Amino acid sequence: MDNLTFRYSVLLVEGLQVTPQSSKLTFISLLIAYVFVMVSNIWILIQISAEKSLHQPMHILYCHLPVSDIMGSTVVIPRLLKDLLTDPSERYITYVECVFQAFFAHLYGTTAHTILMIMAFDRYVAICNPLRYPTIMSNKMIVKLSAGAWVAAVVPVSVLIGLSVRLSQCRSVIPYHFCDNASIFKLSCESTMINNIYGLTFTVVLLTSSLGWVLLTYLKIVMVCIKSKNKATNSKAIKTCSTHLTVYIILIIFGFVPIFLHRFSAYAESRKFGSAMFYVIPPGLNPIIYGLQVKEIRQRMLKLCRKKVYSN
Repeated sequence: MDNLTFRYSVLLVEGLQVTPQSSKLTFISLLIAYVFVMVSNIWILIQISAEKSLHQPMHILYCHLPVSDIMGSTVVIPRLLKDLLTDPSERYITYVECVFQAFFAHLYGTTAHTILMIMAFDRYVAICNPLRYPTIMSNKMIVKLSAGAWVAAVVPVSVLIGLSVRLSQCRSVIPYHFCDNASIFKLSCESTMINNIYGLTFTVVLLTSSLGWVLLTYLKIVMVCIKSKNKATNSKAIKTCSTHLTVYIILIIFGFVPIFLHRFSAYAESRKFGSAMFYVIPPGLNPIIYGLQVKEIRQRMLKLCRKKVYSN
């Protein structure tokens, strides 16, 4: 009985299948990327907190994105780094750790969409209702939008993982490089029809609502810009919206890459790397894109770079 309990309370993770020669290069690359994600996102948060001129709804709402990016990268990348230095036959993870990793991995993917949705609403109000912007985007509204973005992610993800946890286990191998919802419910030999239906519904609802909301808000913004003859206003609208839209497009691209590669069994390893990049590329590019767009942060970045150049 003890052996049986041990077998199913500790799981074996397949991990990334890399050659011994390329494992060190992969480890160093991922480590550098992870350090950059952490430093850049924390630095952005510090700059927004320290600079009073950035205490505006747009920037306050953006602060949720670095928090989400840090969470997503931290729950996946350190574990990948550890497994790269571990023999494939000894890449163990406890079932509880696996469940937590799956929960926060899915939470990151969901909050990335919900946060960008509330940011799209902020841009819509700022451009389409500029005179009412201070009234609409009050502190109370910012709290509501912020809480809504996280609750709208936590609740469905909790149900998603909960449906998988309820199943009994008959397998102990995670045929993936990290734990996600599918890898957990595939440990069971019971019927997973409910899991598949809910998972598909959850994904479709999230993507359609996200894409639909962003397209709707930008369509209205474009219509306002077309009707407006104020070039300065239109230029400002394009500048602020381009940052948000770029971040959103990057999220969509790297979110769809593993889904697309999943249809081709010959690219199983490429899919693993593609899904790993979802927790590296968007979190790494977001602070760069945002930092370059915001004048105050861009100036501090340039000043920092100049100091390093002169010190050398």
